[in-house]
Order: sequence, then structure tokens, then C-alpha cells
Amino acid sequence: MGVKRLKTLMLIAVLSLLNACSTLSEEYDGINYKGQIDDPIMAITLLSEQQREWAGTPYQLGGTTRDGVDCSGFTRTTFMDRFNISLPRTTTAQSQYGKKVPKDLIQTGDLIFFKTGRGPNGYHVGIYVKDDKFLHASTKGGVIYSSMNSPYWRKAFWQVRRI
Repeated sequence: MGVKRLKTLMLIAVLSLLNACSTLSEEYDGINYKGQIDDPIMAITLLSEQQREWAGTPYQLGGTTRDGVDCSGFTRTTFMDRFNISLPRTTTAQSQYGKKVPKDLIQTGDLIFFKTGRGPNGYHVGIYVKDDKFLHASTKGGVIYSSMNSPYWRKAFWQVRRI
């Protein structure tokens, strides 16, 4: 094999490796090419960052900013800010979005819905993080983590949706 041909093949191999590396780094944000959350560790990190940034934000029906946010406004903002995924605005619309999955198959990033009987539609939504904890905009505590195992949330649980 000639030196010129060997150099050309080596250049192609190096360029292929560089292209593969750039593709991997682009996907390392925790989301695959279909917009699905596929890296739970990265998703937990991103959700933790969102919680820290939004901690202390009070609950405000219809709110979508750090001055005040409701549950579906928070999930919509979080999915767009952290995962570049667009969700519908209301809890009712979000409860019909994505794919319904059994509670025992819940994963980081899944939306969790509750029938609370409060608010305009009686529903509440949060984002599952891990170890039965979910992140949400609470009417009493603002943006917080809560346990799905607390008596209140266990009784109000309705469904899980995977985006």
C-alpha cells in the first residue's frame, strides 16, 4: 500500500473518530435524538439544578415564572429548560401526553399525576426523581421534593406518564 493511500485512510479514520466523539458529547445531555430522557444520572443532576434555582418560588395558579408558578407551569418550564422538550401548558393536557406506564415501572423524568380535588381541575403534576421522591410546585411549600409514600400523595396518586 502506498504512503499516500495510507495517509488518506488514517485521515478518514481520525475524522470518523472525531465525528463519533462530537455525536457522543451532543447526546450526553441526558436526552436521546428522539427527545427522550435516557440518562437517569444526568436527568437527576439537571432536576437537582432546577430545584436549587427554583427553591423558594411560591405557588401561584397560572404562574410560569420564579415570581410564582403552578404545578404544570413548573413541569413545562423544567422540561423545556433542562431537556429541551415542549410539554402542553395545563395539567389536564399533560396527563394525556406521552405514554401511560405502570407505577412499578416509574423512571427518573416521568410525570406523576395526582387527583387532589384542588385547583381548577382537581389534578396535580410533578416529576419523578428517584427513591420515591418527586419534584413539584407545591401549594404549601413552593418548588420542593415530596415523597410519593406520604399518606397524602399515596392516596391521591393517579397515573405516571413517560414523555
